[in-house]
Amino acid sequence: MEESLSAPDWQKEIYLNGFAGKKLSAKASFEKLERKAKKEMSKEAFAYIAGGAGTEATMQANRNAFDRWQIVPRMLRDVSVRDTSIELFGQKLPAPLLFAPVGVLEMVHPKADLAVAHAAARLGLPYIFSNQASKPMEACANVMGESPRWFQLYWSKSNDLVLSFLKRAEACGCNALVVTLDTTLLGWRTRDLDVAYLPFLEGKGIAQYTSDPVFQKLIDEPDDSQPIKRNVTLQSLFGLISMVNNYPGNGFFSKLKSGRPLKAVRKFVSIYSNPATTWSDLSFLRQNTKLPIILKGIMHSDDARKALDAGVNGIIVSNHGGRQTDGSIATLDALPKIAEVVQNRIPVLLDSGIRGGADVIKALALGAKAVCVGRPYVYGLTIGGEQGVYEVMRNMMADFELTMALAGCKNIAEIKQEMLIRT
Repeated sequence: MEESLSAPDWQKEIYLNGFAGKKLSAKASFEKLERKAKKEMSKEAFAYIAGGAGTEATMQANRNAFDRWQIVPRMLRDVSVRDTSIELFGQKLPAPLLFAPVGVLEMVHPKADLAVAHAAARLGLPYIFSNQASKPMEACANVMGESPRWFQLYWSKSNDLVLSFLKRAEACGCNALVVTLDTTLLGWRTRDLDVAYLPFLEGKGIAQYTSDPVFQKLIDEPDDSQPIKRNVTLQSLFGLISMVNNYPGNGFFSKLKSGRPLKAVRKFVSIYSNPATTWSDLSFLRQNTKLPIILKGIMHSDDARKALDAGVNGIIVSNHGGRQTDGSIATLDALPKIAEVVQNRIPVLLDSGIRGGADVIKALALGAKAVCVGRPYVYGLTIGGEQGVYEVMRNMMADFELTMALAGCKNIAEIKQEMLIRT
């Protein structure tokens, strides 16, 4: 029997469990959730997950934008039967929520992406597999059954590798391809810089690469780059041990002797993203995959027009959660003009700053088809593994359903901009 996803049922379950002395592992309040997760993480992991670019003004702008819009509830409307479902790329989803791609989840929990995949399948919500995953996409797909999943692509300097990722995504049942546009270079992430830590240098977050046959061939190619001179310290030795342990296969010393773990990290660093990518390159994707192509990182209405001209199938209005361009416009501020340009010809999604059900309402009212959630579920993973992820997203679904109903809407179609005022 399928578990009910009804908000009142979940609310009742929480209170009845509380009466019996059992509370959720994941806090319903985002602020409390983040504080609890911070206690469980290393300082390096928290810097990577929670931090943003530069002064982190973009992170704050994302939240301020939601605060500027307020919901005007309407009364005496029959909301006894509610429908939060949407249809997206031919699939019916129980709510307009997706799991955003977040990399290097092994930093917060050993089951990493697999725990998220299990939780997503339980909820029936799409999980966008990260290009920088800690577990290969095939492993995650294997535990999801027929539940929807997409694949996020960072455009590598090797088109052969890009093509390999595309074919693997198709083979493991991904329903769409999400091309992240705003990370052709790594943003100036001050928290990471202050702890001087990049997880990829320890071989973390590169499982999509080390599990790829084309990447394995690339490792064997001559490396023309100049090796970085490093002092051998106790910490660098620990980093080398981590690098070897994170490389697939058995036998620590045989992997160390092969030199492949170090070669894999060097190759990844040299090719993971390509700042020379332009609009004309999108034709390569269209020629090589039948999957819907969604561009993630669109923030300007002119770029939305170019996306339509390029024949892509969807847009995600995103500033990477404030992790790339400091001082950027908030996603919710960018959304209305982009939605006006698109005119429902393709789905427009939004991420960055979603923290509760009211945020989802506001995004949908201003033109989004659905939203992607990132940091909240990572904090749930940190605290409670699969169950923590499940609880965070189940809370989000319930909050959305109840807020929708209390605002006077019984389904998604009734959520319109007229129910908001800007302050």
